[in-house]
Amino acid sequence: MDHFTYRNRILHCEDVPVAELAAKYGTPLFIYSQATLLENLKEIQTAFAPAAPTICYSIKTNGNTHIARLMVNNGAGCDVTSGGELYRALTAGCPPERICFAGVGKTDEEMRYGLGTGVLMFNVESHAELHALGEVAKSMGKVAPVALRVNPDLPPKTHAKTDTSVKGVKFGLDIDTILEVAQGVVGHPHLRVQGLHMHLGSPILSADPYRQGLEKGLKLIEALRKQGHPIEYLNMGGGFGINYRKQEALPASAFAEVILPAVKQSGCKLVLEPGRFIVGNAGLLVGRVIFTKESGGKHYIIQDAAMNDLIRPTLYDSFHRIWPVAPEVGLATPPIDYEIEMANTFKQNVVGPVCESGDFLAKDRYLPRAKRGDLLAVFSAGAYGMAMSSNYNSRVRAAEVLVTGDKHRLIRRRETFADLIAAEEHCTA
Repeated sequence: MDHFTYRNRILHCEDVPVAELAAKYGTPLFIYSQATLLENLKEIQTAFAPAAPTICYSIKTNGNTHIARLMVNNGAGCDVTSGGELYRALTAGCPPERICFAGVGKTDEEMRYGLGTGVLMFNVESHAELHALGEVAKSMGKVAPVALRVNPDLPPKTHAKTDTSVKGVKFGLDIDTILEVAQGVVGHPHLRVQGLHMHLGSPILSADPYRQGLEKGLKLIEALRKQGHPIEYLNMGGGFGINYRKQEALPASAFAEVILPAVKQSGCKLVLEPGRFIVGNAGLLVGRVIFTKESGGKHYIIQDAAMNDLIRPTLYDSFHRIWPVAPEVGLATPPIDYEIEMANTFKQNVVGPVCESGDFLAKDRYLPRAKRGDLLAVFSAGAYGMAMSSNYNSRVRAAEVLVTGDKHRLIRRRETFADLIAAEEHCTA
């Protein structure tokens, strides 16, 4: 349950009418349900409880420090991919020993930051990175804890731009060469290879890729231990899919059924890095209709939420459910299937004000006729919405609100025009 429900034909987030939030905080507006966030985290914790896992919330999906702090206060650690994300995790109160530092291009400064902080481990993705980390650790008189990220070369399983374990992508060490790389640092005084990391991409709607990856991973763990590496962690990343359209996603328990036996067989401690599964359906984006128009036989709803607020449809051709916040009588609330024609609907394109033909949130979607001032809800926008937002066209970024029961609070103010040029001021020629 995502706690976004229609009551008397009015969309609510938990016990608060969404229209009330739009009136108070303006639009575009990201709205998050605390109950959904905690229930989704709890689902993963419960499903994987037999392994007592370290669950590292993926900061990249939604880095708001209030949300990250909520995760940390309820038992999660953090998965970070940059120095900035590490800063967010620490600001949210995450203990360093519950932080995994990922990313294919860590700078020396980021390595020093992570080593100085005392993160649980670095997910290392290349021969060059491994040796650079060793040099940085040597300069600091430290030993860097490492999980080698392997690319297991699996068949395509999700969108090409988010599939991280097919041959030829930038992520991880090739499965054919990882043991050679690992052999080269056996006994290294400043590197401790203590884990194997395998993130398969996202969103994944089947447990089979995890089964296929683990078959290869277990063999690698055995071989790494024979080389002399004290492998004690198996990090299976995240990537669990969510319901964007209907009920296409699996529960966390379905992934646990595949992963837990392999963890037991490996004798390792389990690390997971979920993000989308926790926050994706815990947030929605609300926009207000500015104009409607017809052009070239197409019908357009132009509203104030745009590609700079939610770029996933433009970047990935992704599908997000969209429906009025207050649908009129005769309309479903919401429909069972957004892709078939329903009474009082017709095909329309939902677009924003950005000066790009690629600025759209939905194309050829069966929607009711909209009028100026109506509110539209874009669902499943909690992950990679605000995190990937920008100031393109010098548009100020949206506000964010967290709802708890019948209470709500601002967790990120709307930017101002002054914010747009703040970093440019007081710079000398």
